[in-house]
Amino acid sequence: MTYLRKAEIKDLPEIMTLISEAKRFLGKSGSDQWQGAYPAKENIEEDITNQVAYILEVDGKVAGYSAVITGEEPNYTKITDGSWTNDSLDYVTVHRIALSDEFRGHSLTKFLFSNIFSMMYEKGYRDFRVDTHEMNQIMQHVFEREGFEYRGQVIIDGERRAYQKEL
Repeated sequence: MTYLRKAEIKDLPEIMTLISEAKRFLGKSGSDQWQGAYPAKENIEEDITNQVAYILEVDGKVAGYSAVITGEEPNYTKITDGSWTNDSLDYVTVHRIALSDEFRGHSLTKFLFSNIFSMMYEKGYRDFRVDTHEMNQIMQHVFEREGFEYRGQVIIDGERRAYQKEL
């Protein structure tokens, strides 16, 4: 059984294992994204405290993680080489997406985004925004497959490709 649920502090060790695996995966792909301290244990603890941390669970195992944040993302205020489709400051940002090595290639990002879209749509959100590193071709493909459109560049620890999807 696969489902998305809010993360709890007891999930922290498994989430940090996912983050470590994702860092190694990104490094092997040639990306310098996540090759420093970020995302650190403190970032994930803050997500859990702020009730924005979600895990994707498959057959009782933590298979994925993401932070689903509503409202303005300050790093998205300034966008270059493009623009957002609207000036709204009330949108959904999905950050810190990580999958377990054990479940990589199982199309779980489709399930993850489908659940996020449904959950946030029920709460009245129609505008979704994400970003990724220029070298993270896999995540760019995931975003495009899920209907996100490239909108320009934002600055988050260097330039990041920014995407937006409106339902």
